[in-house]
Amino acid sequence: MTVKRFLTGLGLGLILSFCLACTYQVLRSEADPTGPVLPSQVTVETQTLPDLPQATQALMARAGAEGLTNPPRQDLRLVVISDLNGAYGSTDYDVEVDQAISLMPLWQPDLVVCGGDMVAGQNPSLTPDRLTAMWQAFDQHVAAPLRQQGIPYGFTLGNHDASSARGVRGQYLFQKERDLASAYWLAPAHDPGLTFIDRSHFPFYYSFELGGIFFMAWDGSSSQLGPEQLTWVEQALASPTAQAAQARMVLSHLPLYAVAVGRDEPGEVLANAAQIQSLLERYRVHTVISGHHHTYYPGHRGKLQLLHAGILGSGPRPLIDSPLPTRKVVTVLDVDFDNPQLTTYTSYDMATLKTINPLDLPRFLAGHNGLILRRDVAYGDLSPTERAACIQRLGQGLCQG
Repeated sequence: MTVKRFLTGLGLGLILSFCLACTYQVLRSEADPTGPVLPSQVTVETQTLPDLPQATQALMARAGAEGLTNPPRQDLRLVVISDLNGAYGSTDYDVEVDQAISLMPLWQPDLVVCGGDMVAGQNPSLTPDRLTAMWQAFDQHVAAPLRQQGIPYGFTLGNHDASSARGVRGQYLFQKERDLASAYWLAPAHDPGLTFIDRSHFPFYYSFELGGIFFMAWDGSSSQLGPEQLTWVEQALASPTAQAAQARMVLSHLPLYAVAVGRDEPGEVLANAAQIQSLLERYRVHTVISGHHHTYYPGHRGKLQLLHAGILGSGPRPLIDSPLPTRKVVTVLDVDFDNPQLTTYTSYDMATLKTINPLDLPRFLAGHNGLILRRDVAYGDLSPTERAACIQRLGQGLCQG
């Protein structure tokens, strides 16, 4: 009789413990959505571990006891990656590229966007066979896994994909690479799954729509957009389709303004940045997503949000005037049309899989062609000392918010 009572009590105790654990998990998942969501408070809302691929589970386990955060979903979710390539001619990818792709089942984006440099070209010695093999490797590591998951892929071509640099007679210096990049993307098997608006110049510049947002990808693979392309840009942004969208975003490999050591010079940013910014603001573009500088910085200048996507491949760079260590980054960008800010970034340091606190980043960067403010900092928030430092370096004209 005593044994029977003991076993009965033990069973009831185990059931009670299980119920309490389930209640705790539900309470965590149903935390007050109106308050700030800290990384430690975010849980996987739509999937449990057994539902996720083993590679995803392994990365979540590596993130430690706090777990890999999955921010609350809003109206639309993008995952932003950039600069995936390794050394010239490489047909392999750094582990962070594969890891970022392995995390897509956790984040379940509506779209993945890439800031360019998907392969490791821009070298005249590379043969057509080698260039083709590079695109095949990209397909294996990045594009095919996304197609298999049914995730659309928007991109801009980088200088290592299909540089638009020209020679003294106006010819493309890397015509062979541009031809093979075009051949890869125009093959039906490599359809990126986008709802195109204008693909007449695809893959170099084109537009598409997703979830109420008008996306434009232009050929920012060199510092010159060129008059023909700028005419297309303005006509596309002025179109009824673009203006009727709930928001407008642009993908460019080279950024408008410099943010990185070693890239803070003419030729490493788009020429005539102020004029291009004015054009984009005129047509109410919200965000420019860019790569090339190999460092992450969520900034703004004037009315334009500037997401410098960072890098997953080889060669991360430090921010201008910053002691912060270099890192490889992937960003989950959530769009909430009811939020005046529209977008929320959750960016991950791929070495730790922990979220990056934007308050740890510099409040502003003073690159050679203009001041950029961190996205939560207004120009009026800068101290007299901060403004004086910028003006001393760049002059009053380039130190406007």
